[in-house]
Amino acid sequence: MRITDLLKQSAIELNVSVANKQAAIDKLVSLHNKSGNLKDAAEYKKGILAREELGTTAVGMEVAIPHAKSEAVKAPALAAITVPNGVDYDAPDGQPCKLIFMIAATTDGDVHLEVLARLMQLLMHEDFTANLKAAKTPKEFISIIDAKEREKFPEEPAAPAPQKSGYRVLAVTACPTGIAHTYMAAEALVKAGEKMGITIKVETNGSGGAKNVLTAEEIKNCDGIIIAADKNVETARFDGKPVFSTKVADGIHKPEELINKIVNGEAPVFHSHSHSKEDSSSSGNESIGRQLYKHLMNGVSHMLPFVVGGGIFIAIAFLIDTIAGNAGSADFGTVNEVAAWFKTIGGVAFNVMVPILAGFIAMSIADRPGLLVGLVGGFLATSGATFAAPGGDVPSGFLGGLLAGFAGGYLLLGLEKLCDKMPASLEGIKPVLIYPLAGLGMVGVMMCAVNPIMGAINTGMTNALNAMASNEALMIPLCALLAAMMAIDMGGPFNKAAYVFATGALSSGTQASYMIMAAVMVGGMVPPIAIALSNTFFKNRWTEDERKNATVNYIMGLSFVTEGAIPYAAGHPLQVIPSCIVGSAVAGALSAVFGCTLMAPHGGIFVVATIGNPLLYFVALAVGSVIGMFMLALLKKPLDKEVKKVK
Repeated sequence: MRITDLLKQSAIELNVSVANKQAAIDKLVSLHNKSGNLKDAAEYKKGILAREELGTTAVGMEVAIPHAKSEAVKAPALAAITVPNGVDYDAPDGQPCKLIFMIAATTDGDVHLEVLARLMQLLMHEDFTANLKAAKTPKEFISIIDAKEREKFPEEPAAPAPQKSGYRVLAVTACPTGIAHTYMAAEALVKAGEKMGITIKVETNGSGGAKNVLTAEEIKNCDGIIIAADKNVETARFDGKPVFSTKVADGIHKPEELINKIVNGEAPVFHSHSHSKEDSSSSGNESIGRQLYKHLMNGVSHMLPFVVGGGIFIAIAFLIDTIAGNAGSADFGTVNEVAAWFKTIGGVAFNVMVPILAGFIAMSIADRPGLLVGLVGGFLATSGATFAAPGGDVPSGFLGGLLAGFAGGYLLLGLEKLCDKMPASLEGIKPVLIYPLAGLGMVGVMMCAVNPIMGAINTGMTNALNAMASNEALMIPLCALLAAMMAIDMGGPFNKAAYVFATGALSSGTQASYMIMAAVMVGGMVPPIAIALSNTFFKNRWTEDERKNATVNYIMGLSFVTEGAIPYAAGHPLQVIPSCIVGSAVAGALSAVFGCTLMAPHGGIFVVATIGNPLLYFVALAVGSVIGMFMLALLKKPLDKEVKKVK
């Protein structure tokens, strides 16, 4: 979504004079209201003020971005003012704010996060912000944004027309959540291509779908394709072209090396096999472990919306019943009629979470025929089907769903390869008769056989978690460990393992599972904030560019986007990673000590209403972040004068 699509000239006022932060907010709310963006200006302003109470939305660099999700918003929109004399907005760097954007977001999505991310990418360019502050008219203001967006995001609204010879290198980036890593890798590859003089186009498989999609003509004319992804992407279209497949982190850290793989002819020629998505998603240079990880992440990426949406709905139900005074009821969460509605809808999303996970793992392995096997296997895992009670008896839950996805997918993949030997005349009935019939039979037998075993393991794990919740000596170190894992690789396998464990445990609905989810999220919030604090209070440890770019980590950390720490961890791994691990572990341990819980699996400060003991939770976050900051200050020595000049 482009910034210029959300910003009207009527919502911009330049050279404003405001006495204080409150006056600036009033001005921006009035601009939104004047532009027809709001249903109820007073209600929307309440949301803005509530967000400001959690902490200033000033991001430094003389910029502030107040924002709120509200029912009072008609459609996502922006308002903006410039304040030449500046206004005190409690900025972290102490500077007065001279450029203020206000985001109005509806409650049915995360547009505010998308716009925040987009704005911060643009505002990190000092010439861009300077031009905005100097703009003479709203039209000029919008044209400056439009020009910068076209420069940085040429795929929007349409991909730029390639030269007749096409792009030399094409790339596809994707990560399980489709938020940070996807776009960071794309940006790094584009910058590296510009630096090397290599024409490159990058398709991003983000949470909003594929953008800047590669065309058949571009694929035909290119030298080769880079796939930097931690989940499977459609690659049958690359048949016969050199393809180099790697993890998305390499796209961020090794873009020039990847481009050289294509330019120097080092990438193997890829051959697609229509019967197997496993074959079409690996280009011959991936290990078995890497392939298994991608299959798992494909399931996780499709499962996350159900976990997040369902979890927040269930949390809202508990919140409503708490406000209504029903906290002690045996039917807590469903006593109040409105709460019951939220609980029921959220429960439906949660109930299909495991089948979705299993279905898309199996589909990643065996293409579309695997979807049936995985989905049905996942449902059989949640119902607990056995030979004696096919309608349900011993649910095997999350673990059973994982088994259904992987085992079912590979069983069907084997069936597909066996069917390759059948006469060509029967080719048409394979996907509509043989695969569904045989696949359903195989997964039914398999899950009825393993559910009692997996169910016993699942029950044992649930009982163990409950026991830990009642025993601080066990629960505190577990939460500290999981929180620390979030900071080890900041979006990599350790991070995802901790997150998947926590979201899987949520389905049990126990106090222990909510405490674990709280620890995992606070562990993921600490690294970017600790780095931002270090850049704010220990400026002599960082270069000018590092300090300039660090401010955005306040926003990313508070939004539970751990990946904001990656550029700093890549540049100073021996100092940054240990500091972040310790800070996250302390925050996770304190969260457990304080008995903090979290029913929503994502959102950072935006889901504060669903956090148990929220004030103490933010104390844990603050303490962990400050400890990370001080440890980083100890490990990372001050730069000498020559290093300080490096940009």
